[in-house]
Amino acid sequence: MMKLKITNELKKLVTSFKVSCYTFTTLEKNDKENLSNDLTEAFNNIAKEYQEKYILSEVTKIPKLKSTRDGYKMLGKDPSHTRPACEALVRRIIRDGSIYRLGNLIDFGNYLSIKLMKSVCMVDLDKIQGDVTIRIGSDSDYYEGINRGIINVTNLPLYTDEIGPFGNPTSDTIRTAITNDTTNVLIMLIHFDDNIEDEDEMLLLLNKYLKITNLTKIYEENNIYCLLYTSPSPRDTR
Repeated sequence: MMKLKITNELKKLVTSFKVSCYTFTTLEKNDKENLSNDLTEAFNNIAKEYQEKYILSEVTKIPKLKSTRDGYKMLGKDPSHTRPACEALVRRIIRDGSIYRLGNLIDFGNYLSIKLMKSVCMVDLDKIQGDVTIRIGSDSDYYEGINRGIINVTNLPLYTDEIGPFGNPTSDTIRTAITNDTTNVLIMLIHFDDNIEDEDEMLLLLNKYLKITNLTKIYEENNIYCLLYTSPSPRDTR
């Protein structure tokens, strides 16, 4: 079974860094032609809420986004130059009132990131080889990001498998990207604060907006993540 580890080096520099990690099997394809009406409504509602509540020029002061920015700074990364994905999405929804729709699976990951104001890694589990380690990126690490070209991952929390890096809180890689053929999904909610309760809301939203089965939690104990099977999702149609 896959194991997942956060290195001690990363934990020492960012003591609040945690990951809520799950795998699941999707019962629907990431089809752009059949977008979820529920997610459409959710995006519209959160756009209205954030545009009424926040000012674009003060986004960096929002506590959850500030925690992520502070974590980047602790690692030696400028969050204004290398913007966390959660902040980029929140800025876009406030500025434009919408985001690009890319299929229900990817859309859900984006919605979750906007709603919880934390970066979300959502990738094709079957494209992950071996165990996963989250460590600090070095000068020799790089990969091609989704619609971003070659990504500079130095001093970022870097998600890696036996092949190499596949993501960070700013951008994931093309190699493990979700497609219409994706069946099994790895989702990680990245915490730079101590509000681990956001995991509960992630699960509620996951069950509300996606049709899934085989939901599996990966949790940390002494740097080793053990696999526990949970009960099927309420939207499990088996």
